Amino acid sequence: MAFDFNNQRLSYGQHQVLENLDFKIKPGEKVAIIGKSGAGKSTLLLALREQLAQQVAWCPQQPGLVPMLSCHHNIYMGQLDQHSFLINLCRLIYPGKKVKQEVANITQRLGLSDCQFKPCQQMSGGQQQRTSIGRAIYSQKSIFLGDEPVSALDEYHAPQVLNILCEHFNTLILALHDVQQAKVHCQRIIALKNGAILFDKNSQQVSSDDIHQVYN
Repeated sequence: MAFDFNNQRLSYGQHQVLENLDFKIKPGEKVAIIGKSGAGKSTLLLALREQLAQQVAWCPQQPGLVPMLSCHHNIYMGQLDQHSFLINLCRLIYPGKKVKQEVANITQRLGLSDCQFKPCQQMSGGQQQRTSIGRAIYSQKSIFLGDEPVSALDEYHAPQVLNILCEHFNTLILALHDVQQAKVHCQRIIALKNGAILFDKNSQQVSSDDIHQVYN
């Protein structure tokens, strides 16, 4: 089992956000979490992350990049925890051919080849978000947790990046505001409303009436 909640309650600070959470997510599942702003999507993702922190590639709403460092170095940071301080320091100064090529392969897939050695502070919001996703890919983890991971991307790049994520990660859990993206890229949709799970269904079984209940 990848993740398991057994009648759990989740809070954000002193505020109770979700209760009676009772569900499992198996390895290999692609799951979307939907709901209005404030429904608890981010809180749920953080709780999922805590369960298997060492196996998770995490992509929060804010990219969390180091602005003065290049796209290349920010992507490389996905593997900081896998190497010693000295190795990381050396690669910061002189990446070497192997690391350069590994990162170049990722930037090419994400349409960032022209930005590989550009400081992130000089990049657009969409480029920064793709850099954050590149960092998650480079981490070589098997599980991806993304909190609105393509919210800054246009209608051309968003589906491409979601396809890349689905291909790369065995298990994928995404908080999404675009229901169509959820239905296309995930096999299962969990909807949150009023502090609880409204429904947990196969994506193909989610109807327009279901969606209406979520957002109205």
